[in-house]
Amino acid sequence: MRIYKTRAIAADACKVGRVTMNSRALKASHMLEIGNKFSVRKGPITFSYEILQLSENRLGAKLVPDYLRDITAKDQLELIELAKLAGQVGRDRGTGRPTKKDRREIEQFMNDNYLE
Repeated sequence: MRIYKTRAIAADACKVGRVTMNSRALKASHMLEIGNKFSVRKGPITFSYEILQLSENRLGAKLVPDYLRDITAKDQLELIELAKLAGQVGRDRGTGRPTKKDRREIEQFMNDNYLE
């Protein structure tokens, strides 16, 4: 249901124990039913979902809300917002590595001033 990009990644997450239902790790082959609630741990955040309908095929992104409801707790969603804010605090745009143009200007400045 588009929680993971590929089935292989989803199966690996199940093997490692990142997908749980009622505090028990799920296997990739576990049969789910309508109304089941499960959790997926991605990094420090635990997402929770409820199954509304089952599908035999992979769905388009627009159809996912008809089949799966996100019931993630608010404290987990706040962690996402904090992570976004922490990522923006690191540096201002354009203050990282110099661009090629910046490097050329620095070299020209150094050559003009220090050779005299």
